[in-house]
Amino acid sequence: MKTSASFVVVIFLGILLTGGRATCGEEVEKKGRSDAGPAAEIDGFRFEFPCKGQMPENPKEGANCESALVTGDPNTTDNFESVKKFRGETGKRYRVTLRFRGVVEPMMYQGGEMDGPYFYRGGEPNNATYNIYRIDISSPESHYFLNRQDKVGHRIFAIDYTKDIEIDGGATVTLSGNGQNGKLISNFAKLVVPDVAPAPEPYHGQFIQMDVVEVVEVK
Repeated sequence: MKTSASFVVVIFLGILLTGGRATCGEEVEKKGRSDAGPAAEIDGFRFEFPCKGQMPENPKEGANCESALVTGDPNTTDNFESVKKFRGETGKRYRVTLRFRGVVEPMMYQGGEMDGPYFYRGGEPNNATYNIYRIDISSPESHYFLNRQDKVGHRIFAIDYTKDIEIDGGATVTLSGNGQNGKLISNFAKLVVPDVAPAPEPYHGQFIQMDVVEVVEVK
């Protein structure tokens, strides 16, 4: 198929406007592995809070950036949501082991249960300005947060951890993020998560990639 010069220019400009990443639509996620079984739809999902513009050559420590997600009021449109189907057999429950890797800012949660330094089971957000990373399961009804810390602040950190959750066959899995105010702590330290795109380059913003490690039926 022939490609016109004007078409090439449009593609090139599109890549520049998205911070050097070619995107298709508003949702960006890695295609899951076919061997993830009933969890194939959620395998490789990317929670992303991109910054507007280009990453500065020498970012200031603790620097904010404007969220590229915002389409209107920054207090109500700095968010994303993706609804997935967990397959499997109706009437059966599965233990799903998930690996979370990324670069995030801290957020506080309350009323639930802390599970390790970052994972939080149940509860609700306990701050009105920092980024929320959330998973909701329709059955058994449950939800989880992914970037828990004891206090918030202008800092970022890399995560790499695994957790088990339970999901019933046929359940809905809702993957969402809420920046709350149209701003985020930029990746000012240019942290890179090995083997996770865009490595070896730093991501201009924050992200969590969720990979399925194992799916086992609960007897």
